Amino acid sequence: MAQKGVQLDRETFSCSICLDLLKDPVTTPCGHSYCMNCIKSFWDEEDEKKVHSCPQCRQTFTPRPVLLKNTMLAVLVEELKMTGLQAAPADHCYAGPEDVACDVCTGRKLKALKSCLVCLASYCEQHLQPHYESPAFEKHKLVDPSNKLQEKICSRHEVMKMFCRTDQQCICYLCSVDEHKGHDTVSAAAERTERQRELEVSRQNIQQRIQDREKDVKLLQQEVEAINRSADKAVEDSEEIFTELIRLMEKRRSDVKQQVRSQQETEVSGVKELEEKLQQEITELKRKDAELMKLSHTEDHTQFLHNYSSLSPLSESTESSSINIRPLRYFEDVTAAVSEVRDKLQDILREKWTNISQTVTDVDVLLSNSQQEPKTRAGFLKYSREITLDPNTANTYLLLSEGNRRVTLMDEEQSCSSHPDRFTKWWQVLSRESLTGRCYWEVEWRGGGVDVAVTYKNISRAGNYNKCALGHNDKSWALYPDNNRYQFWHNKISTPVSGPQSSRVGVYLDHSAGILSFYSVSETMTLLHRVQTTFTQPLYAGLGLYSPVGGTAEFCKLK
Repeated sequence: MAQKGVQLDRETFSCSICLDLLKDPVTTPCGHSYCMNCIKSFWDEEDEKKVHSCPQCRQTFTPRPVLLKNTMLAVLVEELKMTGLQAAPADHCYAGPEDVACDVCTGRKLKALKSCLVCLASYCEQHLQPHYESPAFEKHKLVDPSNKLQEKICSRHEVMKMFCRTDQQCICYLCSVDEHKGHDTVSAAAERTERQRELEVSRQNIQQRIQDREKDVKLLQQEVEAINRSADKAVEDSEEIFTELIRLMEKRRSDVKQQVRSQQETEVSGVKELEEKLQQEITELKRKDAELMKLSHTEDHTQFLHNYSSLSPLSESTESSSINIRPLRYFEDVTAAVSEVRDKLQDILREKWTNISQTVTDVDVLLSNSQQEPKTRAGFLKYSREITLDPNTANTYLLLSEGNRRVTLMDEEQSCSSHPDRFTKWWQVLSRESLTGRCYWEVEWRGGGVDVAVTYKNISRAGNYNKCALGHNDKSWALYPDNNRYQFWHNKISTPVSGPQSSRVGVYLDHSAGILSFYSVSETMTLLHRVQTTFTQPLYAGLGLYSPVGGTAEFCKLK
């Protein structure tokens, strides 16, 4: 409670202007007390109005009162100082090395709460109160505490409230009529407003790019998932197919083995049977030969003749022609046949493996496509497409020739049947072929101006310029050579393009990667403009002609 009473005493003897203990206290006719210098400075600012008021109760005084030191208050304040009440309360926040200090505090300074751009000073919470309470400060601009207030003052004159657009620097009013006389100068506030608008546009662009990049990241993540799913499915299917092939080969191997062994058993059994018959015949012949030998040694002629006539006849001999002796090959032909199958399979696998390997390396992935844009004309020509114009889309003032590769602007309408795909107002024509994957083509023109474009098929064929004209809607993209320079158009937005002039333009499209590039083609190829987007439909090449009559454009033969 004692501390609270001391705090009340301190507030009682504080000046409401400087918020510090009274110094040379004086009392106004209305009874309020202030530091003599504080109230004098306050009334000095009011001298022009010829009316002087009390900062607390707003009572006015005319004429300006003459104030004398209040000796009683002075004594009381000195006694308070002797008791140590001048020290700041413990809960005040003092300014550290990195903080902005209050410019009014004496001794150990408190941390500033705000800086004033008019006073060019910083104030703590107590010393800031007059800026909130006194009308004299109501037009002062308060900002977050800053150590760079002096940078807002011109080195030669006053506070810099102007901006020189010519020299791109802040200046004071005197500088605007002196060193920067004749320059494009505006108030700093006006320039801030303009720059603020630009900043907001930049932020919107950045936020849009963030959204676009986040969409791209999501697409890439989906692409990774699709690649992984497709690769897993391909490996699974390939394993199943190769397993089936191995199973088939195992079956054929088993069949050959079984057939060879069965034939082997049959052949061996036949040979063994014939061999057994031959062995029996040999035994019988040997017995007969022994009998004949014994008879031949009989000395009695009568006995010899008697026995000879009683000899049994020889059995029928096994025909030797039934034994087919072959060269030692037997089953070698089987080996040769199997070897032939092996060689054919190896040839097939070698040939087809090249196709399989090429198919794997040509997988059409978004990221790899974007990294493989050709670097030379020869590289682009690998993707060249022969493009012809669709007569059903040509405006009636256009004449097609050279196998529908060339279009000429005529001064009279051509005889054409009506068709819903025909451009009725603008001198334009589309290709017959739709374009997907990676494509490259070149357009050469003579005479008048030309739009070299690509578009979705559902672009309007009749109606106003923004609906039908190539490049002036969200369905088409167009490059337009104009007075020794180029312009790129998409969705009614024109982008200036610099590059070497040439009467031939090359167009490279990578549909799945969302890349569309235009090149100036002469002795070398120079990139003019590249688009990175997402194409949601097949594209068609388009040509648009402008005056004068007789101008031509042609899809060039590249092969």
